[in-house]
Amino acid sequence: MAGPAVEAWTLSRRGLLAATATSLLAACGTNDEGPVGPPGPGSRELVVGASLELTGPGRVLGVLQERALKITVDKFNEQGVPVGNLRRNLRLVIRDNASEPRLAAQHATELATRENVHALIGGCFAETSLAIVPIAQQQQVPFVSFAAADNLTVPLAQRTYIFKLTPDARDVARALARLISSQGFERVGLVATPGPHGDSGVRALTAALKAVDVDLVKVARLPRAENADYRPAVRKVTNRDPEAVIVWGTAPFSGTAARALRQSKFRGRIFFDAGAVAEDTLSAENASAVEGAYVVHPGSLNSSSLTNTTPAGLDRREFAYRYIHLHGSFSGFAPYGSDALRLIVNAARLGKSVDRGRLRAYLGNQITEGIAGSYSFAPIRHGGMEPDSLGVFTVVSGSWSRVS
Repeated sequence: MAGPAVEAWTLSRRGLLAATATSLLAACGTNDEGPVGPPGPGSRELVVGASLELTGPGRVLGVLQERALKITVDKFNEQGVPVGNLRRNLRLVIRDNASEPRLAAQHATELATRENVHALIGGCFAETSLAIVPIAQQQQVPFVSFAAADNLTVPLAQRTYIFKLTPDARDVARALARLISSQGFERVGLVATPGPHGDSGVRALTAALKAVDVDLVKVARLPRAENADYRPAVRKVTNRDPEAVIVWGTAPFSGTAARALRQSKFRGRIFFDAGAVAEDTLSAENASAVEGAYVVHPGSLNSSSLTNTTPAGLDRREFAYRYIHLHGSFSGFAPYGSDALRLIVNAARLGKSVDRGRLRAYLGNQITEGIAGSYSFAPIRHGGMEPDSLGVFTVVSGSWSRVS
């Protein structure tokens, strides 16, 4: 069966955001930009602090971001970052939060106060990102998160310095619901990880499946521990005889849940949200369980599809080439790290300043094509991934293959 197209938001919405961004950027004022010379001994820096899950269960995501960040820093520093009349070197300060929210919050404080970073990035898990949020707000330092949860950027009045790169839960849920309906499934189960990411998925999928008249027969939440036995949780769903099961969570938990479903004798179709995309999900241990599964994810998941010759397309191809050259294969989750730096660099370039407040203002008014997908940040929306960036992929012989 041919894969369904993923619904795109209309251009009128993006045009409205563009008009809003243009008017507000004009209100920010301008500085005359003088001649820009090459970086030299007297060049100043643009300093970005990163709190990443380099150990603990989140390492399967954090290590991908560390690789992407280093590739992107090296790329920018070949010529320097033009900010006003200077070319600044981009300096990255990385901390390992060990997948612990407490450490992530500690890092955010240290990076903002001791290192005096101009911006913060990181937090592959919703829990670590949410721990950084109040620090970023208090210190008034822009924070760009790699995590997925509805409450990362809302309520906006309390998240004025916070930005999210991943697609919104409702957009992924709608795409999954249409995909499931198009394949003729009428009874679906859902297993979701605990915490804010899983909460977002449960809410979004409940509404999306109802809209396409698919019956959500059971929802079960997975245990928190990395090495927990998931089979009791998934049996609560499989005992209701669903035709398909959605796994909503991040790697490494997604692959473990799929394996538990197969161990519980479930033979139906498995669907993932975008958080499942990491090498761990396709590991040898999970291979038989995830073969034939579907995922909704930004189109950057498949590097072979990055063939257009627009400036954004060329940037994507170059990033994928550098990543494969250094690490052997391309990872679809990795581009978020590159996009975070590109957005911050672009904000500094447009604002002609590394002032934190000015960076925040220009981050909040960017409509651009990144490596992972399209972003439309606006004062009324700090979760920037556009739904028309999403695609449908399936696992074929241990690799993600795009179907729409």
